[in-house]
Amino acid sequence: MKLDVVPFNLDVTLCCGQVFRWDKKGDWWYGVVGNQAFKVRQTGAELEFAGADETLIVRYFGLDDDLQKISASIGRDEHIRKALTAFWGLRLIRQEPWECLISYICATYKNIPAIRHMLLNLTRKFGEKTVFDGCPFFTFPTPEMLACASAESLATCGLGYRAKYVHATSKRIFENDFELESLRQLPYMQAKKQLCSLAGVGPKVADCVLLFSLGKTEAFPVDRWVERVILNHYAKQLPPELAHKLSRREGLTNSEYAKLNAFGRKYFGKYAGYAQEYLYHYERMQP
Repeated sequence: MKLDVVPFNLDVTLCCGQVFRWDKKGDWWYGVVGNQAFKVRQTGAELEFAGADETLIVRYFGLDDDLQKISASIGRDEHIRKALTAFWGLRLIRQEPWECLISYICATYKNIPAIRHMLLNLTRKFGEKTVFDGCPFFTFPTPEMLACASAESLATCGLGYRAKYVHATSKRIFENDFELESLRQLPYMQAKKQLCSLAGVGPKVADCVLLFSLGKTEAFPVDRWVERVILNHYAKQLPPELAHKLSRREGLTNSEYAKLNAFGRKYFGKYAGYAQEYLYHYERMQP
C-alpha cells in the first residue's frame, strides 16, 4: 500500500501510548483487532501487511483522517508545531470500544509496562487462542467472559482493586444495560456523562475511550504529562490561582481536571484530541 500522499508513521503511532497489545518482531508489528491477528510494517512510503485487508488497515490506523487539515487546525503556537514536526505521521488509532474501555480501566495509576502485563494476563486467561505466522495470539475476552468470571479470578491477572470495576462494568455491558456503540451518536459531554456511570470510569478514562475508540476527536484526556505541558507552556491562559495551585502539587481534583480539559478543548478545537496525543508523546520523549 503506497503512502505517497498520506503522512503516516507506524512506529510512532503504535509507541505513543494509545494501545497496549502490539509487539514488534524484527521489522513487523503484530497485533490483534477484534478476532483478527495480523502484522504490518512500514518501509518509507510503503505499508505492507498480512492477515488483514486494506479496508481494515485504513480504518484502524485512521489513514483517512486529513492530517494536513488537522495540523492546520491545531497548530496554533510554536510548542504544538514543534510536536507536530517531531512526530509527523502520528495518527489516532480507532480501537474497538470494548477493549479500549477495559484497557483504560486497567490503566488507572499504572505505567505502560504494567498495563501491558495486565492485559496479556487477561487475554491469556479469558480470551480465545488463535495462531498467526506460527505464533499464538489471544483475542480480547468478551463482556460475557469477564462478567461470568469472579472478581477474585480477575484479580489474579494483576488487576488489584481494578478487578471489581472490570467485573461490574463487564456485567453491565453483558446484560445489555449499557450500549457502547450508541455513544458515537451522542454529543461529547452527554457521551462522557454516560461513560462515567460505569464502574471504574472517571473523567480521564472516559476521555480516553471517547477519543481512542468512539470518534470524539474533541476529547482531551489530561494525565500528569499533559498537565505538565499545560503548566509549562500554556499557564498564562489559565486562571492565575489555578496555575499557582497546580504548580505546587501533583494530582488533579475532578474540578481541576474539568478546567484543564475545557481549556484544551476550547484552545485546540474539534481536533483537540490530536493535539493532546502529539503534546503527550512530545513531552514523554524529552530528555
